[in-house]
Amino acid sequence: MCTIMTTTGGAASVYKFEKAFSLTKYRGPDDTRIIDIERMTEISGRFSEIEITPPCRKGIMGFHRLSIMGLTPEGMQPFIRKGCAVVCNGELYGFEKAKKELELKGYSFRSGSDCELLLPLYFEYGTEMFKELDAEFACVIYDGRTDEFIAARDPIGIRPLYYGYDMEGCIAFASEPKSLLGICEKVMPFPPGHYWRKGEFTKYCDLTETGEYVSGDLDEICGNIKTLLTEGVRKRLVADAKVGFLLSGGLDSSLVCSIAAAETDTPIKTFAIGMDKDAIDLKYAKKVADHIGSDHTEVIINRQDVLDALEEVVYLLGTYDITTIRASIGMHLVCKAIHEQTDIRVILTGEISDELFGYKYTDFAPSAEAFQEEAAKRVRELHMYDVLRADRCISGNSLEGRVPFGDLEFVRYVMSIDPEMKLNKYGKGKYLLRKAFEGDYLPDEILWREKAAFSDAVGHSMVEDLKEYAATQYSDEEFEEGRKRYDHARPFTKESLLYRDIFEKYYPGQAEMVTDFWMPNKEWEGCDVDDPSARVLSNYGDSGK
Repeated sequence: MCTIMTTTGGAASVYKFEKAFSLTKYRGPDDTRIIDIERMTEISGRFSEIEITPPCRKGIMGFHRLSIMGLTPEGMQPFIRKGCAVVCNGELYGFEKAKKELELKGYSFRSGSDCELLLPLYFEYGTEMFKELDAEFACVIYDGRTDEFIAARDPIGIRPLYYGYDMEGCIAFASEPKSLLGICEKVMPFPPGHYWRKGEFTKYCDLTETGEYVSGDLDEICGNIKTLLTEGVRKRLVADAKVGFLLSGGLDSSLVCSIAAAETDTPIKTFAIGMDKDAIDLKYAKKVADHIGSDHTEVIINRQDVLDALEEVVYLLGTYDITTIRASIGMHLVCKAIHEQTDIRVILTGEISDELFGYKYTDFAPSAEAFQEEAAKRVRELHMYDVLRADRCISGNSLEGRVPFGDLEFVRYVMSIDPEMKLNKYGKGKYLLRKAFEGDYLPDEILWREKAAFSDAVGHSMVEDLKEYAATQYSDEEFEEGRKRYDHARPFTKESLLYRDIFEKYYPGQAEMVTDFWMPNKEWEGCDVDDPSARVLSNYGDSGK
Protein backbone atom coordinates (compact mmCIF):
# COMPACT_ATOMS: atom_id res chain seq x y z
CA MET A 1 0.00 0.00 0.00
CA CYS A 2 1.11 3.52 -0.74
CA THR A 3 -0.53 6.71 0.44
CA ILE A 4 -1.43 9.87 -1.41
CA MET A 5 -2.49 13.37 -0.48
CA THR A 6 -3.28 16.49 -2.50
CA THR A 7 -4.47 19.98 -1.66
CA THR A 8 -5.81 22.10 -4.52
CA GLY A 9 -5.26 25.58 -3.10
CA GLY A 10 -2.99 27.57 -0.85
CA ALA A 11 -4.84 27.39 2.47
CA ALA A 12 -2.64 24.62 3.85
CA SER A 13 0.99 25.54 4.43
CA VAL A 14 3.72 23.09 3.57
CA TYR A 15 4.36 22.55 7.26
CA LYS A 16 0.70 21.71 7.91
CA PHE A 17 0.62 19.44 4.86
CA GLU A 18 3.77 17.57 5.89
CA LYS A 19 2.53 17.14 9.44
CA ALA A 20 -0.84 15.77 8.30
CA PHE A 21 0.67 13.58 5.61
CA SER A 22 3.20 12.07 8.01
CA LEU A 23 0.33 10.46 9.96
CA THR A 24 0.06 7.79 7.25
CA LYS A 25 3.75 7.21 6.66
CA TYR A 26 3.23 3.56 7.66
CA ARG A 27 1.39 3.01 4.38
CA GLY A 28 4.50 3.90 2.41
CA PRO A 29 7.66 3.66 4.51
CA ASP A 30 10.13 3.29 1.63
CA ASP A 31 10.25 6.86 0.34
CA THR A 32 8.42 10.19 0.46
CA ARG A 33 8.10 12.98 -2.08
CA ILE A 34 6.07 16.19 -1.85
CA ILE A 35 5.84 18.69 -4.70
CA ASP A 36 4.65 22.24 -5.21
CA ILE A 37 2.08 21.78 -7.98
CA GLU A 38 2.59 25.27 -9.40
CA ARG A 39 6.35 24.87 -9.83
CA MET A 40 6.44 21.07 -10.19
CA THR A 41 9.38 21.03 -7.80
CA GLU A 42 10.06 18.97 -4.71
CA ILE A 43 9.54 20.86 -1.45
CA SER A 44 9.60 18.21 1.29
CA GLY A 45 11.44 19.27 4.42
CA ARG A 46 12.17 22.87 3.41
CA PHE A 47 9.73 24.67 5.67
CA SER A 48 9.12 25.01 9.40
CA GLU A 49 6.28 25.46 11.86
CA ILE A 50 6.73 29.22 11.95
CA GLU A 51 5.91 29.56 8.26
CA ILE A 52 3.14 32.15 7.84
CA THR A 53 2.45 32.51 4.12
CA PRO A 54 1.66 29.30 2.22
CA PRO A 55 4.14 29.19 -0.68
CA CYS A 56 2.11 26.86 -2.92
CA ARG A 57 -0.79 28.77 -4.45
CA LYS A 58 -2.06 25.91 -6.63
CA GLY A 59 -1.65 23.23 -4.01
CA ILE A 60 0.59 20.43 -2.86
CA MET A 61 0.84 16.79 -3.91
CA GLY A 62 2.44 14.06 -1.78
CA PHE A 63 3.28 10.39 -2.02
CA HIS A 64 4.54 7.84 0.51
CA ARG A 65 5.85 4.77 -1.31
CA LEU A 66 5.64 1.08 -0.54
CA SER A 67 7.63 -0.50 -3.35
CA ILE A 68 5.71 -3.36 -4.97
CA MET A 69 6.00 -2.95 -8.75
CA GLY A 70 9.04 -1.32 -10.32
CA LEU A 71 11.27 -1.26 -7.28
CA THR A 72 13.83 1.20 -8.65
CA PRO A 73 13.91 4.92 -7.70
CA GLU A 74 12.47 5.73 -11.13
CA GLY A 75 9.16 4.27 -9.94
CA MET A 76 8.76 7.00 -7.33
CA GLN A 77 5.74 9.30 -7.59
CA PRO A 78 4.39 11.87 -8.30
CA PHE A 79 4.90 11.12 -11.99
CA ILE A 80 5.28 14.32 -14.00
CA ARG A 81 4.82 14.78 -17.77
CA LYS A 82 4.19 17.87 -19.87
CA GLY A 83 3.43 20.05 -16.87
CA CYS A 84 0.97 17.49 -15.48
CA ALA A 85 1.32 15.31 -12.38
CA VAL A 86 -0.33 12.24 -10.86
CA VAL A 87 -0.24 10.34 -7.59
CA CYS A 88 -1.86 6.93 -7.35
CA ASN A 89 -2.26 4.26 -4.72
CA GLY A 90 -3.08 1.31 -6.90
CA GLU A 91 -2.37 -1.78 -8.91
CA LEU A 92 -3.13 -1.82 -12.63
CA TYR A 93 -3.52 -5.45 -13.64
CA GLY A 94 -2.31 -6.51 -17.06
CA PHE A 95 -0.64 -3.13 -17.58
CA GLU A 96 2.08 -4.62 -19.77
CA LYS A 97 -0.24 -4.79 -22.78
CA ALA A 98 -1.35 -1.18 -22.39
CA LYS A 99 2.28 -0.14 -21.96
CA LYS A 100 3.23 -1.69 -25.30
CA GLU A 101 0.32 0.06 -27.00
CA LEU A 102 1.37 3.39 -25.53
CA GLU A 103 4.96 2.86 -26.62
CA LEU A 104 3.69 2.40 -30.17
CA LYS A 105 2.05 5.80 -29.81
CA GLY A 106 5.42 7.34 -28.97
CA TYR A 107 5.45 7.30 -25.18
CA SER A 108 8.56 6.21 -23.32
CA PHE A 109 8.77 5.01 -19.74
CA ARG A 110 11.52 5.28 -17.15
CA SER A 111 10.39 2.61 -14.67
CA GLY A 112 8.63 -0.72 -14.33
CA SER A 113 5.84 0.88 -12.32
CA ASP A 114 2.31 0.22 -13.52
CA CYS A 115 1.16 3.65 -12.33
CA GLU A 116 3.56 5.42 -14.68
CA LEU A 117 1.00 4.64 -17.41
CA LEU A 118 -1.68 6.85 -15.89
CA LEU A 119 -0.70 10.20 -17.41
CA PRO A 120 -0.22 8.78 -20.92
CA LEU A 121 -3.58 7.02 -20.60
CA TYR A 122 -5.15 10.28 -19.47
CA PHE A 123 -3.57 12.17 -22.36
CA GLU A 124 -5.00 9.63 -24.81
CA TYR A 125 -8.45 8.95 -23.35
CA GLY A 126 -9.22 11.60 -20.74
CA THR A 127 -11.62 10.59 -17.98
CA GLU A 128 -12.93 7.76 -20.17
CA MET A 129 -9.84 5.83 -19.11
CA PHE A 130 -11.24 5.14 -15.64
CA LYS A 131 -13.95 2.78 -16.89
CA GLU A 132 -11.32 0.82 -18.85
CA LEU A 133 -8.93 0.23 -15.95
CA ASP A 134 -8.70 -3.28 -14.52
CA ALA A 135 -7.38 -1.98 -11.25
CA GLU A 136 -7.66 -1.28 -7.57
CA PHE A 137 -6.79 2.40 -7.39
CA ALA A 138 -7.24 5.85 -5.96
CA CYS A 139 -5.56 8.68 -7.84
CA VAL A 140 -5.35 12.44 -8.22
CA ILE A 141 -4.26 14.07 -11.48
CA TYR A 142 -3.27 17.68 -11.98
CA ASP A 143 -3.69 18.76 -15.61
CA GLY A 144 -1.31 21.66 -16.10
CA ARG A 145 -2.64 22.26 -19.61
CA THR A 146 -6.09 23.24 -18.30
CA ASP A 147 -5.09 24.02 -14.70
CA GLU A 148 -7.55 21.56 -13.18
CA PHE A 149 -7.62 18.56 -10.86
CA ILE A 150 -9.20 15.17 -11.45
CA ALA A 151 -9.56 12.50 -8.76
CA ALA A 152 -10.94 8.98 -9.10
CA ARG A 153 -11.47 5.76 -7.16
CA ASP A 154 -11.97 2.14 -8.21
CA PRO A 155 -15.54 0.78 -8.47
CA ILE A 156 -15.48 -1.10 -5.15
CA GLY A 157 -13.30 1.29 -3.18
CA ILE A 158 -10.63 -1.28 -2.39
CA ARG A 159 -8.10 1.52 -2.34
CA PRO A 160 -9.06 4.26 0.11
CA LEU A 161 -9.66 7.90 -0.72
CA TYR A 162 -11.23 10.71 1.32
CA TYR A 163 -11.99 14.35 0.60
CA GLY A 164 -12.90 17.57 2.33
CA TYR A 165 -12.83 21.34 1.78
CA ASP A 166 -10.35 23.72 3.37
CA MET A 167 -11.04 27.17 4.81
CA GLU A 168 -10.92 28.69 1.33
CA GLY A 169 -13.37 26.16 -0.08
CA CYS A 170 -10.72 24.24 -2.01
CA ILE A 171 -11.05 20.47 -2.12
CA ALA A 172 -8.34 18.24 -0.66
CA PHE A 173 -7.82 14.47 -1.04
CA ALA A 174 -6.02 11.89 1.07
CA SER A 175 -5.78 8.13 1.47
CA GLU A 176 -6.98 8.31 5.07
CA PRO A 177 -9.21 10.78 6.91
CA LYS A 178 -6.69 11.43 9.68
CA SER A 179 -4.57 13.37 7.17
CA LEU A 180 -7.40 15.81 6.42
CA LEU A 181 -8.64 16.54 9.94
CA GLY A 182 -6.35 19.51 10.50
CA ILE A 183 -7.10 20.96 7.08
CA CYS A 184 -10.80 20.29 6.47
CA GLU A 185 -13.74 20.79 8.80
CA LYS A 186 -15.69 17.80 7.47
CA VAL A 187 -14.18 14.66 5.91
CA MET A 188 -16.07 12.15 3.79
CA PRO A 189 -15.19 9.00 1.82
CA PHE A 190 -14.72 9.52 -1.90
CA PRO A 191 -17.51 7.53 -3.60
CA PRO A 192 -16.23 4.37 -5.32
CA GLY A 193 -16.72 4.15 -9.07
CA HIS A 194 -16.69 7.94 -9.43
CA TYR A 195 -14.31 10.62 -10.62
CA TRP A 196 -14.29 14.23 -9.46
CA ARG A 197 -13.76 17.08 -11.90
CA LYS A 198 -14.73 20.76 -11.92
CA GLY A 199 -16.53 20.48 -8.60
CA GLU A 200 -18.69 17.50 -9.53
CA PHE A 201 -18.65 13.76 -8.91
CA THR A 202 -19.42 11.64 -11.98
CA LYS A 203 -20.24 7.95 -11.75
CA TYR A 204 -18.28 5.98 -14.31
CA CYS A 205 -19.02 2.45 -13.06
CA ASP A 206 -21.55 0.72 -10.79
CA LEU A 207 -20.95 -3.03 -10.57
CA THR A 208 -24.29 -3.53 -8.83
CA GLU A 209 -26.28 -2.33 -11.83
CA THR A 210 -27.26 -5.39 -13.83
CA GLY A 211 -29.26 -5.49 -17.02
CA GLU A 212 -30.24 -8.99 -18.00
CA TYR A 213 -29.21 -11.90 -15.83
CA VAL A 214 -26.65 -14.23 -17.39
CA SER A 215 -27.99 -17.43 -18.89
CA GLY A 216 -26.76 -20.95 -18.32
CA ASP A 217 -27.41 -23.99 -16.21
CA LEU A 218 -25.87 -24.65 -12.81
CA ASP A 219 -22.75 -26.40 -14.16
CA GLU A 220 -22.05 -23.65 -16.70
CA ILE A 221 -22.43 -20.86 -14.17
CA CYS A 222 -20.29 -22.65 -11.60
CA GLY A 223 -17.67 -23.22 -14.30
CA ASN A 224 -17.58 -19.51 -15.04
CA ILE A 225 -17.26 -18.70 -11.34
CA LYS A 226 -14.29 -21.03 -11.10
CA THR A 227 -12.61 -19.61 -14.20
CA LEU A 228 -13.06 -15.96 -13.20
CA LEU A 229 -11.97 -16.39 -9.60
CA THR A 230 -8.93 -18.39 -10.65
CA GLU A 231 -7.93 -15.60 -13.01
CA GLY A 232 -8.59 -13.03 -10.26
CA VAL A 233 -6.12 -14.84 -8.00
CA ARG A 234 -3.60 -15.41 -10.78
CA LYS A 235 -3.28 -11.76 -11.76
CA ARG A 236 -2.84 -10.75 -8.11
CA LEU A 237 0.17 -13.00 -7.70
CA VAL A 238 2.21 -10.72 -9.96
CA ALA A 239 4.52 -8.55 -7.85
CA ASP A 240 8.18 -7.61 -7.62
CA ALA A 241 7.88 -8.00 -3.83
CA LYS A 242 7.16 -11.15 -1.83
CA VAL A 243 3.56 -12.36 -1.46
CA GLY A 244 1.79 -13.99 1.51
CA PHE A 245 -1.75 -15.12 2.34
CA LEU A 246 -4.17 -14.77 5.23
CA LEU A 247 -5.75 -18.16 5.90
CA SER A 248 -8.63 -18.36 8.36
CA GLY A 249 -9.72 -21.87 7.49
CA GLY A 250 -13.04 -20.55 6.23
CA LEU A 251 -14.22 -21.13 2.69
CA ASP A 252 -13.16 -17.83 1.14
CA SER A 253 -9.56 -17.46 2.28
CA SER A 254 -9.05 -21.20 1.85
CA LEU A 255 -10.11 -21.02 -1.80
CA VAL A 256 -7.77 -18.08 -2.47
CA CYS A 257 -4.88 -20.00 -0.91
CA SER A 258 -5.71 -23.23 -2.71
CA ILE A 259 -5.91 -21.54 -6.10
CA ALA A 260 -2.65 -19.68 -5.46
CA ALA A 261 -0.90 -22.88 -4.39
CA ALA A 262 -1.95 -24.52 -7.66
CA GLU A 263 -0.64 -21.53 -9.63
CA THR A 264 2.84 -21.37 -8.07
CA ASP A 265 5.85 -23.66 -8.21
CA THR A 266 6.96 -23.18 -4.60
CA PRO A 267 4.93 -23.46 -1.38
CA ILE A 268 2.99 -20.31 -0.59
CA LYS A 269 3.28 -18.70 2.86
CA THR A 270 0.04 -18.71 4.86
CA PHE A 271 -0.81 -17.11 8.21
CA ALA A 272 -3.62 -17.79 10.69
CA ILE A 273 -4.51 -16.24 14.05
CA GLY A 274 -6.50 -17.43 17.03
CA MET A 275 -7.13 -16.93 20.74
CA ASP A 276 -5.10 -18.94 23.20
CA LYS A 277 -8.01 -20.89 24.66
CA ASP A 278 -10.84 -21.37 22.14
CA ALA A 279 -9.58 -20.65 18.62
CA ILE A 280 -11.99 -22.17 16.10
CA ASP A 281 -10.22 -21.27 12.87
CA LEU A 282 -6.72 -22.50 13.67
CA LYS A 283 -7.54 -26.19 13.35
CA TYR A 284 -9.26 -25.66 10.00
CA ALA A 285 -6.49 -23.41 8.70
CA LYS A 286 -3.98 -26.12 9.58
CA LYS A 287 -5.97 -28.69 7.61
CA VAL A 288 -6.02 -26.41 4.58
CA ALA A 289 -2.31 -25.67 4.90
CA ASP A 290 -1.52 -29.39 5.08
CA HIS A 291 -3.75 -30.08 2.07
CA ILE A 292 -2.16 -27.43 -0.17
CA GLY A 293 1.37 -27.83 1.24
CA SER A 294 1.82 -24.24 2.34
CA ASP A 295 4.51 -22.87 4.64
CA HIS A 296 2.12 -22.13 7.50
CA THR A 297 2.45 -19.87 10.56
CA GLU A 298 0.07 -19.60 13.51
CA VAL A 299 -0.21 -16.45 15.61
CA ILE A 300 -1.69 -16.94 19.09
CA ILE A 301 -3.18 -14.01 21.02
CA ASN A 302 -4.79 -13.61 24.45
CA ARG A 303 -7.28 -11.36 26.21
CA GLN A 304 -4.71 -8.71 27.07
CA ASP A 305 -3.45 -8.58 23.48
CA VAL A 306 -7.01 -7.86 22.36
CA LEU A 307 -7.64 -5.12 24.90
CA ASP A 308 -4.22 -3.55 24.36
CA ALA A 309 -4.89 -3.32 20.61
CA LEU A 310 -8.41 -1.88 20.82
CA GLU A 311 -7.73 1.85 20.87
CA GLU A 312 -4.95 1.56 18.29
CA VAL A 313 -7.30 -0.37 16.00
CA VAL A 314 -10.09 2.21 16.27
CA TYR A 315 -7.65 5.01 15.45
CA LEU A 316 -6.20 3.02 12.57
CA LEU A 317 -9.61 2.20 11.12
CA GLY A 318 -11.41 5.48 11.55
CA THR A 319 -14.71 3.76 12.38
CA TYR A 320 -16.95 2.93 15.33
CA ASP A 321 -18.72 0.01 13.64
CA ILE A 322 -18.91 -3.02 15.93
CA THR A 323 -18.40 -5.75 13.34
CA THR A 324 -15.51 -3.95 11.67
CA ILE A 325 -13.66 -3.34 14.93
CA ARG A 326 -14.16 -6.87 16.26
CA ALA A 327 -12.87 -8.45 13.06
CA SER A 328 -10.02 -5.95 12.74
CA ILE A 329 -8.32 -6.81 16.01
CA GLY A 330 -7.31 -10.30 14.89
CA MET A 331 -6.52 -9.14 11.37
CA HIS A 332 -4.36 -6.27 12.62
CA LEU A 333 -2.41 -8.50 14.99
CA VAL A 334 -1.70 -11.19 12.40
CA CYS A 335 -0.56 -8.54 9.90
CA LYS A 336 1.62 -6.98 12.58
CA ALA A 337 3.31 -10.34 13.08
CA ILE A 338 3.84 -10.71 9.33
CA HIS A 339 5.40 -7.25 9.15
CA GLU A 340 7.68 -7.80 12.14
CA GLN A 341 8.74 -11.37 11.42
CA THR A 342 8.93 -11.69 7.62
CA ASP A 343 9.97 -9.81 4.49
CA ILE A 344 6.57 -10.24 2.83
CA ARG A 345 5.10 -7.08 1.32
CA VAL A 346 1.88 -8.24 -0.42
CA ILE A 347 -1.05 -10.03 1.25
CA LEU A 348 -3.96 -11.77 -0.48
CA THR A 349 -7.23 -12.06 1.45
CA GLY A 350 -10.72 -13.52 1.08
CA GLU A 351 -12.88 -10.41 1.57
CA ILE A 352 -15.97 -9.60 -0.56
CA SER A 353 -17.21 -13.16 -1.07
CA ASP A 354 -19.92 -12.74 1.59
CA GLU A 355 -21.41 -9.67 -0.04
CA LEU A 356 -21.68 -11.50 -3.36
CA PHE A 357 -22.82 -14.97 -2.32
CA GLY A 358 -24.50 -14.29 1.02
CA TYR A 359 -24.01 -14.24 4.79
CA LYS A 360 -25.75 -16.36 7.40
CA TYR A 361 -28.44 -13.70 7.69
CA THR A 362 -29.24 -13.68 3.97
CA ASP A 363 -30.69 -17.15 4.44
CA PHE A 364 -33.64 -15.14 5.80
CA ALA A 365 -34.08 -13.11 2.60
CA PRO A 366 -37.83 -13.12 1.87
CA SER A 367 -37.33 -13.22 -1.90
CA ALA A 368 -34.72 -13.36 -4.63
CA GLU A 369 -35.32 -9.68 -5.31
CA ALA A 370 -34.65 -8.84 -1.66
CA PHE A 371 -31.43 -10.91 -1.74
CA GLN A 372 -30.23 -9.01 -4.82
CA GLU A 373 -31.08 -5.62 -3.33
CA GLU A 374 -29.23 -6.50 -0.14
CA ALA A 375 -26.17 -7.73 -2.08
CA ALA A 376 -26.12 -4.51 -4.13
CA LYS A 377 -26.37 -2.41 -0.98
CA ARG A 378 -23.54 -4.29 0.71
CA VAL A 379 -21.26 -4.06 -2.33
CA ARG A 380 -21.86 -0.32 -2.58
CA GLU A 381 -21.04 0.09 1.12
CA LEU A 382 -18.06 -2.28 1.25
CA HIS A 383 -15.60 0.61 1.33
CA MET A 384 -16.92 1.58 4.78
CA TYR A 385 -16.79 -1.91 6.30
CA ASP A 386 -14.93 -5.10 5.26
CA VAL A 387 -12.84 -3.41 2.58
CA LEU A 388 -11.93 -0.63 4.99
CA ARG A 389 -10.95 -3.24 7.58
CA ALA A 390 -8.72 -5.12 5.16
CA ASP A 391 -7.06 -1.94 3.91
CA ARG A 392 -6.27 -0.47 7.34
CA CYS A 393 -5.18 -3.70 9.01
CA ILE A 394 -2.86 -4.56 6.14
CA SER A 395 -1.59 -1.09 5.20
CA GLY A 396 -1.29 -0.15 8.86
CA ASN A 397 1.50 -2.70 9.00
CA SER A 398 3.27 -1.49 5.85
CA LEU A 399 1.84 -4.24 3.64
CA GLU A 400 -0.25 -4.17 0.48
CA GLY A 401 -3.58 -6.01 0.36
CA ARG A 402 -5.06 -7.62 -2.72
CA VAL A 403 -8.58 -8.98 -2.89
CA PRO A 404 -9.26 -11.61 -5.60
CA PHE A 405 -13.01 -11.73 -4.84
CA GLY A 406 -13.02 -8.03 -5.71
CA ASP A 407 -11.82 -8.66 -9.25
CA LEU A 408 -14.03 -6.42 -11.37
CA GLU A 409 -14.97 -9.03 -13.94
CA PHE A 410 -15.71 -11.58 -11.21
CA VAL A 411 -17.92 -9.15 -9.25
CA ARG A 412 -19.74 -8.04 -12.38
CA TYR A 413 -20.46 -11.65 -13.33
CA VAL A 414 -21.64 -12.84 -9.90
CA MET A 415 -23.90 -9.81 -9.52
CA SER A 416 -25.49 -10.73 -12.86
CA ILE A 417 -26.36 -14.31 -11.84
CA ASP A 418 -30.09 -14.78 -11.27
CA PRO A 419 -30.50 -14.29 -7.50
CA GLU A 420 -32.90 -17.25 -7.44
CA MET A 421 -29.77 -19.37 -7.90
CA LYS A 422 -27.93 -17.60 -5.07
CA LEU A 423 -30.65 -18.10 -2.48
CA ASN A 424 -29.90 -20.81 0.05
CA LYS A 425 -32.21 -23.48 -1.38
CA TYR A 426 -29.57 -26.16 -1.09
CA GLY A 427 -29.22 -26.43 2.68
CA LYS A 428 -25.85 -24.72 2.47
CA GLY A 429 -24.99 -21.05 1.99
CA LYS A 430 -22.71 -19.97 -0.89
CA TYR A 431 -23.67 -23.15 -2.72
CA LEU A 432 -22.60 -21.90 -6.15
CA LEU A 433 -19.11 -21.01 -4.94
CA ARG A 434 -18.69 -24.31 -3.12
CA LYS A 435 -19.89 -26.38 -6.06
CA ALA A 436 -17.65 -24.44 -8.45
CA PHE A 437 -14.59 -25.78 -6.63
CA GLU A 438 -15.61 -29.37 -5.98
CA GLY A 439 -12.67 -31.68 -6.51
CA ASP A 440 -9.15 -31.52 -5.16
CA TYR A 441 -8.97 -27.85 -4.24
CA LEU A 442 -10.03 -28.30 -0.61
CA PRO A 443 -10.98 -31.11 1.77
CA ASP A 444 -14.76 -31.58 1.87
CA GLU A 445 -14.90 -30.54 5.52
CA ILE A 446 -13.51 -27.14 4.49
CA LEU A 447 -15.37 -26.76 1.21
CA TRP A 448 -18.70 -27.48 2.90
CA ARG A 449 -17.90 -25.96 6.31
CA GLU A 450 -20.58 -23.67 7.75
CA LYS A 451 -19.86 -19.94 7.65
CA ALA A 452 -18.34 -18.47 10.82
CA ALA A 453 -17.57 -14.77 11.08
CA PHE A 454 -13.85 -14.05 11.44
CA SER A 455 -14.30 -12.19 14.73
CA ASP A 456 -16.10 -15.23 16.16
CA ALA A 457 -13.82 -17.84 14.66
CA VAL A 458 -10.66 -16.21 16.07
CA GLY A 459 -12.26 -17.39 19.30
CA HIS A 460 -15.65 -16.72 20.87
CA SER A 461 -13.78 -15.48 23.92
CA MET A 462 -12.43 -12.49 22.00
CA VAL A 463 -15.86 -10.96 21.50
CA GLU A 464 -16.86 -11.86 25.05
CA ASP A 465 -13.71 -10.20 26.37
CA LEU A 466 -14.58 -7.00 24.49
CA LYS A 467 -18.15 -7.00 25.77
CA GLU A 468 -17.06 -7.63 29.33
CA TYR A 469 -14.48 -4.86 29.16
CA ALA A 470 -17.05 -2.41 27.78
CA ALA A 471 -19.44 -3.32 30.61
CA THR A 472 -16.83 -2.20 33.14
CA GLN A 473 -16.50 1.24 31.54
CA TYR A 474 -20.07 2.46 32.05
CA SER A 475 -22.78 2.07 34.62
CA ASP A 476 -26.30 1.68 33.22
CA GLU A 477 -26.97 5.35 33.89
CA GLU A 478 -23.69 6.43 32.26
CA PHE A 479 -24.53 4.36 29.22
CA GLU A 480 -27.96 5.95 28.80
CA GLU A 481 -26.53 9.43 29.17
CA GLY A 482 -23.50 8.72 27.01
CA ARG A 483 -25.41 7.38 24.04
CA LYS A 484 -27.61 10.50 23.95
CA ARG A 485 -24.57 12.57 22.96
CA TYR A 486 -24.73 11.06 19.50
CA ASP A 487 -27.53 11.52 16.99
CA HIS A 488 -25.97 9.85 13.95
CA ALA A 489 -25.62 6.07 14.39
CA ARG A 490 -26.55 6.26 18.06
CA PRO A 491 -24.80 3.56 20.15
CA PHE A 492 -27.17 0.85 21.38
CA THR A 493 -24.91 -1.27 23.62
CA LYS A 494 -22.08 -0.44 26.01
CA GLU A 495 -19.66 -2.00 23.54
CA SER A 496 -20.86 0.28 20.75
CA LEU A 497 -20.65 3.32 23.04
CA LEU A 498 -17.07 2.44 23.97
CA TYR A 499 -16.07 2.25 20.32
CA ARG A 500 -17.86 5.52 19.53
CA ASP A 501 -16.18 7.36 22.40
CA ILE A 502 -12.76 6.18 21.23
CA PHE A 503 -13.62 7.18 17.65
CA GLU A 504 -14.68 10.68 18.72
CA LYS A 505 -11.40 11.09 20.59
CA TYR A 506 -9.51 10.85 17.30
CA TYR A 507 -12.14 11.86 14.72
CA PRO A 508 -14.36 14.41 16.50
CA GLY A 509 -17.55 15.20 14.62
CA GLN A 510 -16.75 12.90 11.69
CA ALA A 511 -19.22 10.06 12.37
CA GLU A 512 -20.96 10.53 9.02
CA MET A 513 -17.93 8.99 7.32
CA VAL A 514 -19.75 5.73 8.14
CA THR A 515 -23.39 5.30 7.09
CA ASP A 516 -24.47 3.28 10.11
CA PHE A 517 -23.71 0.07 11.97
CA TRP A 518 -23.19 -3.06 9.86
CA MET A 519 -26.11 -5.21 11.02
CA PRO A 520 -28.39 -7.87 9.54
CA ASN A 521 -31.39 -6.43 7.71
CA LYS A 522 -33.80 -5.81 10.58
CA GLU A 523 -36.78 -5.72 8.22
CA TRP A 524 -36.41 -9.45 7.55
CA GLU A 525 -38.02 -11.97 9.84
CA GLY A 526 -35.41 -13.55 12.09
CA CYS A 527 -32.93 -10.68 11.65
CA ASP A 528 -34.14 -8.08 14.16
CA VAL A 529 -31.21 -8.63 16.52
CA ASP A 530 -29.11 -6.41 18.78
CA ASP A 531 -25.70 -7.83 17.90
CA PRO A 532 -24.03 -8.17 14.48
CA SER A 533 -22.57 -11.60 15.23
CA ALA A 534 -24.14 -14.51 13.36
CA ARG A 535 -24.11 -16.31 16.71
CA VAL A 536 -27.36 -14.55 17.64
CA LEU A 537 -29.16 -15.92 14.56
CA SER A 538 -31.28 -19.04 14.76
CA ASN A 539 -29.43 -20.66 11.84
CA TYR A 540 -25.93 -20.36 13.31
CA GLY A 541 -25.90 -24.14 13.77
CA ASP A 542 -22.48 -25.74 13.40
CA SER A 543 -20.67 -22.49 12.48
CA GLY A 544 -18.92 -22.32 15.82
CA LYS A 545 -17.57 -25.86 15.87
